[in-house]
Amino acid sequence: MMYPLNVNNLPTPKDEAWKYTNLPRALPANLVLADAPQEVVIHKNGGQVCEQPEDILFTASAGQHTQPRLKIVLESGAQATIIERHNGEGAYWKNMATEIELGQGAILHHIRIQNDAAEAVNTNMASLKAARDAVYNSFSLNMGAKLSRHEIQAAIDGENAEISLNGVNLLNGEQHGDTTILIEHQAPNGSSSQFYRSLLDDKAHGVFQGKVHVHQIAQKTDAYQLSNALLLSPQAEMDTKPELEIYADDVKCSHGATTGQLDEEPLFYLRQRGLNEAQARFLLIQSFVDEVVDKIVDEKIRDEILKETEQWLHSALKI
Repeated sequence: MMYPLNVNNLPTPKDEAWKYTNLPRALPANLVLADAPQEVVIHKNGGQVCEQPEDILFTASAGQHTQPRLKIVLESGAQATIIERHNGEGAYWKNMATEIELGQGAILHHIRIQNDAAEAVNTNMASLKAARDAVYNSFSLNMGAKLSRHEIQAAIDGENAEISLNGVNLLNGEQHGDTTILIEHQAPNGSSSQFYRSLLDDKAHGVFQGKVHVHQIAQKTDAYQLSNALLLSPQAEMDTKPELEIYADDVKCSHGATTGQLDEEPLFYLRQRGLNEAQARFLLIQSFVDEVVDKIVDEKIRDEILKETEQWLHSALKI
Protein backbone atom coordinates (compact mmCIF):
# COMPACT_ATOMS: atom_id res chain seq x y z
CA MET A 1 0.00 0.00 0.00
CA MET A 2 1.41 3.38 -0.97
CA TYR A 3 1.83 5.91 1.78
CA PRO A 4 0.09 9.21 0.86
CA LEU A 5 3.07 11.44 1.51
CA ASN A 6 2.33 15.12 0.88
CA VAL A 7 5.65 16.87 0.34
CA ASN A 8 3.89 20.24 0.40
CA ASN A 9 3.38 19.86 4.16
CA LEU A 10 6.99 18.98 4.95
CA PRO A 11 9.49 21.49 6.40
CA THR A 12 11.51 23.67 4.03
CA PRO A 13 14.14 26.39 4.61
CA LYS A 14 11.30 28.94 4.67
CA ASP A 15 10.46 27.64 8.15
CA GLU A 16 12.82 29.20 10.70
CA ALA A 17 13.08 25.91 12.60
CA TRP A 18 14.30 24.15 9.43
CA LYS A 19 16.51 26.87 8.04
CA TYR A 20 19.27 25.69 5.66
CA THR A 21 17.72 22.22 5.18
CA ASN A 22 15.23 21.33 2.45
CA LEU A 23 13.60 17.99 3.29
CA PRO A 24 11.13 17.67 0.37
CA ARG A 25 13.84 17.95 -2.28
CA ALA A 26 15.86 15.13 -0.73
CA LEU A 27 13.15 12.50 -0.21
CA PRO A 28 13.20 9.44 -2.46
CA ALA A 29 10.17 9.00 -4.72
CA ASN A 30 7.38 6.44 -4.18
CA LEU A 31 8.05 5.69 -0.55
CA VAL A 32 6.02 2.96 1.15
CA LEU A 33 5.30 3.17 4.87
CA ALA A 34 6.85 0.25 6.74
CA ASP A 35 4.24 -2.10 8.21
CA ALA A 36 5.58 -2.34 11.75
CA PRO A 37 7.58 0.60 13.12
CA GLN A 38 10.64 -0.41 15.09
CA GLU A 39 10.17 0.55 18.73
CA VAL A 40 12.83 0.13 21.40
CA VAL A 41 12.19 0.91 25.07
CA ILE A 42 15.03 0.83 27.59
CA HIS A 43 13.99 1.26 31.21
CA LYS A 44 16.40 1.07 34.15
CA ASN A 45 15.09 0.90 37.69
CA GLY A 46 16.28 3.15 40.47
CA GLY A 47 19.87 2.49 41.47
CA GLN A 48 20.47 -0.03 38.67
CA VAL A 49 24.02 0.18 37.32
CA CYS A 50 24.63 -1.47 33.95
CA GLU A 51 28.28 -2.34 33.44
CA GLN A 52 27.94 -3.47 29.80
CA PRO A 53 26.80 -1.14 26.98
CA GLU A 54 23.55 -1.93 25.20
CA ASP A 55 23.84 -2.00 21.39
CA ILE A 56 20.82 -1.08 19.24
CA LEU A 57 20.59 -1.18 15.44
CA PHE A 58 18.04 0.77 13.37
CA THR A 59 18.01 -0.26 9.72
CA ALA A 60 15.85 0.24 6.61
CA SER A 61 15.45 -1.03 3.04
CA ALA A 62 15.09 0.65 -0.33
CA GLY A 63 11.75 2.42 -0.87
CA GLN A 64 10.77 2.37 2.80
CA HIS A 65 9.48 5.18 4.97
CA THR A 66 10.32 3.94 8.47
CA GLN A 67 9.33 5.60 11.75
CA PRO A 68 11.52 4.10 14.47
CA ARG A 69 10.99 5.07 18.08
CA LEU A 70 13.53 4.95 20.91
CA LYS A 71 12.60 5.64 24.52
CA ILE A 72 15.18 5.60 27.31
CA VAL A 73 14.13 5.99 30.94
CA LEU A 74 16.64 5.94 33.79
CA GLU A 75 15.11 6.18 37.24
CA SER A 76 16.89 7.81 40.17
CA GLY A 77 20.52 6.75 40.51
CA ALA A 78 20.51 4.42 37.50
CA GLN A 79 23.52 4.30 35.15
CA ALA A 80 23.75 2.99 31.58
CA THR A 81 25.62 3.23 28.28
CA ILE A 82 23.59 3.03 25.05
CA ILE A 83 25.11 2.60 21.57
CA GLU A 84 22.65 3.54 18.81
CA ARG A 85 23.61 2.48 15.27
CA HIS A 86 22.02 3.36 11.94
CA ASN A 87 22.43 1.67 8.56
CA GLY A 88 20.38 0.44 5.59
CA GLU A 89 20.33 -0.28 1.88
CA GLY A 90 19.14 1.85 -1.02
CA ALA A 91 17.03 5.01 -0.96
CA TYR A 92 14.71 5.35 2.05
CA TRP A 93 13.51 7.80 4.69
CA LYS A 94 14.19 6.98 8.31
CA ASN A 95 12.10 9.46 10.30
CA MET A 96 12.93 8.79 13.94
CA ALA A 97 11.81 10.04 17.34
CA THR A 98 13.89 9.65 20.50
CA GLU A 99 12.69 10.35 24.04
CA ILE A 100 15.06 10.34 27.03
CA GLU A 101 14.09 10.84 30.68
CA LEU A 102 16.73 10.93 33.42
CA GLY A 103 15.70 10.74 37.05
CA GLN A 104 17.53 12.28 39.99
CA GLY A 105 21.23 11.40 39.91
CA ALA A 106 20.90 9.17 36.83
CA ILE A 107 23.87 8.93 34.43
CA LEU A 108 23.53 8.08 30.73
CA HIS A 109 26.31 7.75 28.16
CA HIS A 110 24.73 7.77 24.70
CA ILE A 111 26.73 7.08 21.53
CA ARG A 112 25.00 7.47 18.16
CA ILE A 113 26.64 6.23 14.92
CA GLN A 114 24.74 7.33 11.81
CA ASN A 115 26.04 5.46 8.76
CA ASP A 116 22.93 5.19 6.60
CA ALA A 117 23.02 4.35 2.90
CA ALA A 118 24.32 6.95 0.44
CA GLU A 119 20.86 7.71 -1.03
CA ALA A 120 18.96 7.66 2.27
CA VAL A 121 17.38 10.43 4.32
CA ASN A 122 17.67 10.32 8.11
CA THR A 123 15.72 12.75 10.30
CA ASN A 124 15.78 12.34 14.06
CA MET A 125 13.89 14.42 16.61
CA ALA A 126 15.29 13.80 20.08
CA SER A 127 13.89 15.17 23.34
CA LEU A 128 15.69 14.98 26.67
CA LYS A 129 14.72 15.82 30.24
CA ALA A 130 17.27 15.80 33.06
CA ALA A 131 16.22 15.90 36.72
CA ARG A 132 18.28 17.06 39.69
CA ASP A 133 21.95 15.90 39.62
CA ALA A 134 21.40 13.87 36.42
CA VAL A 135 24.21 13.56 33.86
CA TYR A 136 23.75 13.05 30.11
CA ASN A 137 26.92 12.60 28.05
CA SER A 138 26.44 12.00 24.33
CA PHE A 139 28.53 11.59 21.21
CA SER A 140 27.21 11.52 17.65
CA LEU A 141 29.14 10.39 14.56
CA ASN A 142 27.34 11.52 11.42
CA MET A 143 28.84 10.10 8.23
CA GLY A 144 26.02 8.51 6.22
CA ALA A 145 22.85 9.45 4.28
CA LYS A 146 22.29 11.88 1.46
CA LEU A 147 20.50 14.19 3.89
CA SER A 148 20.54 13.91 7.67
CA ARG A 149 19.15 16.11 10.39
CA HIS A 150 19.69 15.42 14.07
CA GLU A 151 17.51 17.76 16.13
CA ILE A 152 17.90 17.76 19.91
CA GLN A 153 15.65 19.56 22.38
CA ALA A 154 17.03 19.20 25.90
CA ALA A 155 15.65 20.53 29.17
CA ILE A 156 17.53 20.84 32.45
CA ASP A 157 14.61 20.54 34.86
CA GLY A 158 16.53 19.90 38.06
CA GLU A 159 19.29 21.70 39.93
CA ASN A 160 22.93 20.62 39.27
CA ALA A 161 22.05 18.60 36.16
CA GLU A 162 24.68 18.29 33.40
CA ILE A 163 24.17 17.85 29.66
CA SER A 164 27.12 17.30 27.31
CA LEU A 165 26.50 17.03 23.56
CA ASN A 166 29.51 16.18 21.38
CA GLY A 167 29.70 15.18 17.73
CA VAL A 168 31.73 14.72 14.58
CA ASN A 169 30.30 15.20 11.07
CA LEU A 170 32.19 13.62 8.16
CA LEU A 171 30.59 14.69 4.89
CA ASN A 172 31.66 14.34 1.26
CA GLY A 173 30.14 14.13 -2.21
CA GLU A 174 26.88 16.11 -2.09
CA GLN A 175 25.90 15.07 1.42
CA HIS A 176 23.92 17.45 3.62
CA GLY A 177 24.33 17.08 7.39
CA ASP A 178 22.36 19.19 9.86
CA THR A 179 22.73 19.34 13.65
CA THR A 180 20.16 21.56 15.40
CA ILE A 181 20.16 21.90 19.19
CA LEU A 182 18.06 23.74 21.77
CA ILE A 183 19.00 23.49 25.45
CA GLU A 184 16.56 24.91 28.00
CA HIS A 185 18.15 25.77 31.36
CA GLN A 186 15.13 25.74 33.66
CA ALA A 187 16.83 25.19 37.04
CA PRO A 188 19.76 26.72 38.95
CA ASN A 189 23.35 25.46 38.93
CA GLY A 190 22.97 23.51 35.72
CA SER A 191 25.70 23.06 33.12
CA SER A 192 25.63 22.26 29.42
CA SER A 193 28.21 21.95 26.66
CA GLN A 194 28.01 21.56 22.90
CA PHE A 195 31.21 20.60 21.08
CA TYR A 196 30.91 19.69 17.39
CA ARG A 197 33.48 19.44 14.64
CA SER A 198 32.79 18.95 10.95
CA LEU A 199 34.94 17.86 8.01
CA LEU A 200 33.48 18.70 4.61
CA ASP A 201 34.86 17.51 1.29
CA ASP A 202 33.72 17.83 -2.35
CA LYS A 203 30.33 19.64 -2.48
CA ALA A 204 29.16 18.66 0.98
CA HIS A 205 26.99 21.05 3.00
CA GLY A 206 27.04 21.15 6.80
CA VAL A 207 24.72 22.95 9.20
CA PHE A 208 25.10 23.61 12.90
CA GLN A 209 22.38 25.52 14.77
CA GLY A 210 22.89 25.57 18.52
CA LYS A 211 20.86 27.59 21.00
CA VAL A 212 21.05 27.91 24.78
CA HIS A 213 18.03 29.41 26.53
CA VAL A 214 18.67 30.36 30.17
CA HIS A 215 15.47 31.04 32.08
CA GLN A 216 15.35 33.63 34.87
CA ILE A 217 15.25 30.98 37.57
CA ALA A 218 18.41 29.29 36.23
CA GLN A 219 21.01 31.28 38.20
CA LYS A 220 24.61 29.95 38.30
CA THR A 221 24.19 28.35 34.87
CA ASP A 222 27.39 27.33 33.07
CA ALA A 223 26.83 26.87 29.34
CA TYR A 224 29.44 26.34 26.62
CA GLN A 225 29.02 25.97 22.89
CA LEU A 226 31.61 25.48 20.14
CA SER A 227 31.34 24.50 16.47
CA ASN A 228 34.45 24.10 14.29
CA ALA A 229 34.33 23.22 10.61
CA LEU A 230 37.23 22.34 8.33
CA LEU A 231 36.67 22.67 4.58
CA LEU A 232 38.70 20.18 2.57
CA SER A 233 37.34 21.47 -0.75
CA PRO A 234 36.66 24.99 -2.07
CA GLN A 235 33.16 23.82 -3.05
CA ALA A 236 32.19 22.63 0.44
CA GLU A 237 29.90 24.84 2.54
CA MET A 238 29.15 25.25 6.23
CA ASP A 239 26.32 27.25 7.82
CA THR A 240 26.67 27.95 11.53
CA LYS A 241 24.18 29.71 13.76
CA PRO A 242 25.12 29.86 17.48
CA GLU A 243 22.63 31.54 19.83
CA LEU A 244 22.40 32.55 23.48
CA GLU A 245 19.16 33.79 25.07
CA ILE A 246 19.77 34.68 28.71
CA TYR A 247 17.32 36.00 31.33
CA ALA A 248 19.33 35.19 34.47
CA ASP A 249 21.86 37.56 36.02
CA ASP A 250 24.52 35.26 37.47
CA VAL A 251 25.64 32.96 34.64
CA LYS A 252 28.74 31.93 32.70
CA CYS A 253 27.83 31.37 29.06
CA SER A 254 29.95 31.39 25.91
CA HIS A 255 29.72 30.34 22.31
CA GLY A 256 32.10 30.23 19.38
CA ALA A 257 32.25 29.06 15.80
CA THR A 258 34.98 28.78 13.16
CA THR A 259 34.94 27.69 9.53
CA GLY A 260 38.00 27.56 7.34
CA GLN A 261 40.76 25.59 5.71
CA LEU A 262 43.74 23.88 7.28
CA ASP A 263 46.22 26.25 8.93
CA GLU A 264 49.41 26.34 6.84
CA GLU A 265 51.72 27.21 9.76
CA PRO A 266 51.52 23.87 11.65
CA LEU A 267 51.53 22.12 8.27
CA PHE A 268 54.85 23.80 7.46
CA TYR A 269 56.17 22.91 10.94
CA LEU A 270 55.44 19.19 10.45
CA ARG A 271 56.96 19.16 6.96
CA GLN A 272 60.12 20.70 8.36
CA ARG A 273 60.39 17.65 10.60
CA GLY A 274 60.45 15.11 7.80
CA LEU A 275 56.79 14.39 7.03
CA ASN A 276 55.54 14.73 3.49
CA GLU A 277 52.54 16.97 2.82
CA ALA A 278 49.97 14.13 2.80
CA GLN A 279 51.21 12.73 6.11
CA ALA A 280 51.27 16.17 7.72
CA ARG A 281 47.73 16.97 6.56
CA PHE A 282 46.48 13.62 7.82
CA LEU A 283 47.95 14.13 11.30
CA LEU A 284 46.56 17.64 11.67
CA ILE A 285 43.08 16.71 10.49
CA GLN A 286 43.05 13.55 12.58
CA SER A 287 43.91 15.53 15.72
CA PHE A 288 41.10 17.97 14.83
CA VAL A 289 38.63 15.06 14.95
CA ASP A 290 40.17 13.12 17.82
CA GLU A 291 39.74 15.95 20.30
CA VAL A 292 35.97 15.39 20.17
CA VAL A 293 36.15 11.59 19.99
CA ASP A 294 38.21 11.62 23.19
CA LYS A 295 35.05 12.77 25.00
CA ILE A 296 33.67 9.21 24.74
CA VAL A 297 34.01 7.52 28.11
CA ASP A 298 33.79 3.88 26.96
CA GLU A 299 37.26 2.90 25.71
CA LYS A 300 36.10 0.12 23.37
CA ILE A 301 33.58 2.22 21.45
CA ARG A 302 36.03 5.15 21.42
CA ASP A 303 38.61 2.96 19.67
CA GLU A 304 35.97 1.80 17.18
CA ILE A 305 35.03 5.35 16.26
CA LEU A 306 38.68 6.39 15.98
CA LYS A 307 39.13 3.61 13.39
CA GLU A 308 36.00 4.74 11.51
CA THR A 309 37.19 8.34 11.32
CA GLU A 310 40.69 7.25 10.32
CA GLN A 311 39.32 5.18 7.42
CA TRP A 312 37.19 8.13 6.25
CA LEU A 313 40.24 10.41 6.35
CA HIS A 314 42.38 7.97 4.37
CA SER A 315 39.68 7.87 1.70
CA ALA A 316 39.09 11.65 1.64
CA LEU A 317 42.79 12.53 1.58
CA LYS A 318 43.64 9.63 -0.76
CA ILE A 319 46.53 8.35 1.34
